[in-house]
Amino acid sequence: MSVTTSTKKKEQISKKETPRHVAIIPDGNRRWANEQGLHPFEGHAKGAEVLTDTLRAAKDLGIETITFYFFSTENWARSKEEISALMAILVLMLDREREDMVEEGVCFDTIGDLSPFPDTVIEAIEKSKEATKDCDKINAVLALNYGSRNEITRAVQKIVDEGHAQVSEELIAKHLDTAPFGDPELLIRTSGELRVSNFLLWQLSYTEFVPMKIYWPDFTKEHLKEAVASYQMRKRRIGR
Repeated sequence: MSVTTSTKKKEQISKKETPRHVAIIPDGNRRWANEQGLHPFEGHAKGAEVLTDTLRAAKDLGIETITFYFFSTENWARSKEEISALMAILVLMLDREREDMVEEGVCFDTIGDLSPFPDTVIEAIEKSKEATKDCDKINAVLALNYGSRNEITRAVQKIVDEGHAQVSEELIAKHLDTAPFGDPELLIRTSGELRVSNFLLWQLSYTEFVPMKIYWPDFTKEHLKEAVASYQMRKRRIGR
C-alpha cells in the first residue's frame, strides 16, 4: 500500500467505523538503523518511541485495543547483545511511560509466555499492569515471547488439563492469550513484508491486512490514519 493518502481519503475516517482492535507488526528497526549508519540499538530505541506515539494516536482515533508484536519466540535466536538491548529498552519504556499511561487512561497488558524473561523485565511489566489496571480508555498490549503456534499449543494443553470432553472453536478462543480483547479487525505490518510471522494465526482469520513500505521508525500517526481509512473503505464480506 502506498504511504501517501489523498485528503479525500483521510476525510473518510469515521470513529463510528474505527476498528475496535488493531494489531501491528512493527518491522524494520534494524534496517532503518543500518541505512542511517546507526547501531541497531538506536533503531530499536527509536521504534519504542514510535510505539508510544502510535498508542496515543490510536487512542485519539477511538481504537479500543492496540497490540504490538514486540518480541517473538523466534527472536531468542538473535545475538545476546541485541536481546539485552531489547530488554533494556522495554524496561526503560515501561518505567518512563507508566505515569503517563495512568493519566491518559491506558490499560497495559501482555500476551505470550513471560517466564523466560529476567526478573527486572517481569518486575517492570507487573508494575505497569498493576498501575494501569483500572484504566479504561484504551488497551495497550505487548506481545512478548509470543508465538501463535506456542499460544495455541498452550491453549490446547489447558483444555486437556481441564478435562473437557468436547472441543469447540469458542472453547479454544476462550483459552487464547487474546481472549480479553477479541480478534483484531485490522493488521498493519511495516517494512513491506507480506507475511504474518507466527503472529495471531488463529485471530487473523478474517482480519484486514494493510502492509506499508516504510520502516517502523518512520511510522507516524498519519500512517495509522491511512491504514484505518483503508480499512473503512473495504467491504468486509465474511463468508459471503
